[in-house]
Amino acid sequence: MIRLAVISGKGGTGKTMVTAALADLFATDQVLADCDVEAANLGLLLDGDLVSSEPFMGLEKAEIDHEVCLFCGRCADACRFDAIHEEAKEYVVDPLKCEGCGVCVHVCPAGAVTMHPYQAGEVLASETERGHLSHARLYPGSGNSGLLVHEVRKQAEKMAGESRLLLADGPPGIGCPLISTVSGMDAVVVVTEPGLSALHDLKRVVNVSRRFNVEIFVVINRFDLEPDVCQEIERFCEDEGLLLLGKVPFDPAVVAAVRRGVPITSTDSPASEALVRIKERLVAELGLDG
Repeated sequence: MIRLAVISGKGGTGKTMVTAALADLFATDQVLADCDVEAANLGLLLDGDLVSSEPFMGLEKAEIDHEVCLFCGRCADACRFDAIHEEAKEYVVDPLKCEGCGVCVHVCPAGAVTMHPYQAGEVLASETERGHLSHARLYPGSGNSGLLVHEVRKQAEKMAGESRLLLADGPPGIGCPLISTVSGMDAVVVVTEPGLSALHDLKRVVNVSRRFNVEIFVVINRFDLEPDVCQEIERFCEDEGLLLLGKVPFDPAVVAAVRRGVPITSTDSPASEALVRIKERLVAELGLDG
């Protein structure tokens, strides 16, 4: 099975749009993974039906036993995150602020503070017309350390069966979620756009991806909005030996397709035509079925 992730150095480049288009176009048996757990939108474009949900337990959070608490306030004084405060003559923990460091446990003279598992989200499985989809829901205020991405990846591997392709929609940036996504992949498609910040972040994400010994491809979205910067990106790809799969023009049909909740490749549009050519080149490069 070939493992392919679509990633980006920054948000808003059209990464999920490209992932949904590729999922729609690939003829091979595939399993899908939405590793962008903070904004898991792939299922919205592929019209998935939820089939299962499992709790995801994140970092532990502090809890105070009020029957044991001496109301000395040492835990509140020691908390650097202002997660402990007085309320109705009791000290309580705000789980949205608690970082699970455990300092309050160590400073409590009565042993009233303990650490407990805290549900930070859910690992979800859905069925789409394009294949099984592993994805997740991260609860508001919960930190995304990459652990939830790892669970999404692990579930996708279990769901893969005889699939020829694992296609993942990765998170933007270069942090732990990106590392959890790229680790173990065969190739990545980096989606960028013609902007100076996007070029800067393209360089960073390429540098990180190279540490995982993956093939790196590049797609420039909305390439015609800033031709000069687009040429800079093309020169960077040439200098770095990166294969530019293709360029997608700015196309109002993309926005219309997203609003309808369908892949852009289900429409007859310039962006769709460009993505078909990108898919064909990617199939040839990876040796996939059409």
